[in-house]
Amino acid sequence: MLPAYNEAAGLPHLLKTAERTGGGAGWRTIVVDDGSTDGTGDVARGFAAGMPVTVIVHPENRGLATAIRTGIEDACRQASPDDVIVTMDADNTHSPEQIPAMVEAIRGGADIVIASRYERGARQAGVPPHRMLLSAGVGWLLRLRFGLPGVRDYSCGYRAYRAGLLQQAVVAYGPRLIESAGFVVMTELLVKLARFRPRIVEVPLDLRYDRKAGRSKMPAARTILGYLRLVARRSHRLTRCANLNEDGRGP
Repeated sequence: MLPAYNEAAGLPHLLKTAERTGGGAGWRTIVVDDGSTDGTGDVARGFAAGMPVTVIVHPENRGLATAIRTGIEDACRQASPDDVIVTMDADNTHSPEQIPAMVEAIRGGADIVIASRYERGARQAGVPPHRMLLSAGVGWLLRLRFGLPGVRDYSCGYRAYRAGLLQQAVVAYGPRLIESAGFVVMTELLVKLARFRPRIVEVPLDLRYDRKAGRSKMPAARTILGYLRLVARRSHRLTRCANLNEDGRGP
């Protein structure tokens, strides 16, 4: 599942690699065109004649969080519980060639597989120093606050999920599954899925930022503020639940 906003330059290579890697494995691709103005949707539809590609169009740009929600909901409708749903960036910085190993980990018993920048063997090419510093700082804060077993990379969008887990979460949370905006969405989703006690493993990420066309779409200051809000909001909810438990009224 690919959330895409103005990714016409990088999307062809990504889709070609996906077809070459998983064309015989029954892969299906969902592209959420989030109000692009550069023909991203047309590029994706151009591949639909030769491979199973579904294109969902937001008439106007609604942001990454909404695109993720749209794609996850559509994938959950299409999938059986034993399928694997993979999310990744559409700018060609994530390689589909890593998907088979992630799927194999799900088949081996994992519920979530994260392509992690902090796993031994991970590689980052072309990432600006300020982005690496931001990721390291955010990662430290999130590990300190949430401490989910097996998780060091909370924010990377390249993940594989057992479809049944996401389907369970969509039913349980409804429209509250994703409440954050922007790039914080991946952390929020992971924290909310922790409610179901998933087995989470990490594999090394090969991040090819040197293949990215154009500038990053992540607003640094707004993203940092979003993470701080998420931490504060989750802390408030945990405190409220603890107080309710002390009063004997349950969570």
